[in-house]
Amino acid sequence: MSHHPTSPTRRLLLQGALAVGALGVVPGVASAAPAAGAAHRAYTNPLVRNRADPHIHRHTDGSYYFTATVPEYDRVVLRRSRTLRGLATAAEAVVWRKHDSGDMGAHIWAPEIHHIDGKWYIYFAAAPADDIWKIRMWVLENPSRDPFKGTWTERGRIVTAWDTFSLDATTFTHRGSRYLAWAQHEPGTDNNTAVFLSRMAGPWTLTGPQVRLTTPEYDWECVGFKVNEGASFIRRNGRVFMTYSASATDSNYCMGLLTADADSDLMDPRSWTKSPRPVFAGDDTTRQYGPGHNCFTVAEDGRTDVLVYHARPYKEISGDPLNDPNRHTRVQPLRWRPDGTPDFGVPVADGPAPGA
Repeated sequence: MSHHPTSPTRRLLLQGALAVGALGVVPGVASAAPAAGAAHRAYTNPLVRNRADPHIHRHTDGSYYFTATVPEYDRVVLRRSRTLRGLATAAEAVVWRKHDSGDMGAHIWAPEIHHIDGKWYIYFAAAPADDIWKIRMWVLENPSRDPFKGTWTERGRIVTAWDTFSLDATTFTHRGSRYLAWAQHEPGTDNNTAVFLSRMAGPWTLTGPQVRLTTPEYDWECVGFKVNEGASFIRRNGRVFMTYSASATDSNYCMGLLTADADSDLMDPRSWTKSPRPVFAGDDTTRQYGPGHNCFTVAEDGRTDVLVYHARPYKEISGDPLNDPNRHTRVQPLRWRPDGTPDFGVPVADGPAPGA
């Protein structure tokens, strides 16, 4: 979700982190995606107001499960609907609240819900109540078939190579291996966060090397803060695509893209090609600004890809962007070019989608 401490002493440490992850369609989905059809003409944006870093998981039960960062940064919420449109009015349950003291006591950011080996998991970022920028990644587990029931157990912190600012965990499978991608500050670098990838030995345990896939290097990745965060993955057309978000969480926030061949070693950074320009950014015509922290899902037809993200309907923000609650969850069809690459377009305007 995105966050930056205002204290200069925290600047390096903290720099940049927004998080809410994304990931959703990676495992085996067809290699072709049809053009947008009637299924999404019913979308009205924003879909869910005041919910940043949105994550939507379409489960095998046919329901969409939604979670996101709330402006109070104090809890994890969950909604469910048979349709994407229905998430707008679906009842919202609080499935976990921050601790009053100690670990997981502040900055509850960018939750993602995943179903792994028959159990539900929520990945999120949190800081100790007495050190609110010491943000790390944590995991909740629920064995119930229904994630609104049963018990959410705290499975602890995801341990990475360095004990530094980290957030925006997302997980996906490819060719029989499960991976975790996340944003972290790498010691000795002058950026806020880069995106890293590791294989997983279990739902909250990393194994083997941890490699950096992308670090802020272009001007558009370094506005306000030097940030790469909020990774999400989608596999199509013989390739694996990783989106990520860059720069401060104001109107400069935007999305970049990495591409790898589906047959390549995803753990080899050389397998990934980074697009030199943002693939999704604010737009004056549609009056949507700072789009990012996206994920992918699929429309009710089971085939049409859908881009899920947050944005604000204005550019000017008073004070710290982290204190502005109006990052709203939005959805729109993700289209594909003839060469098999994603065409993100621009953030659509508020209101019903064309043809609705």
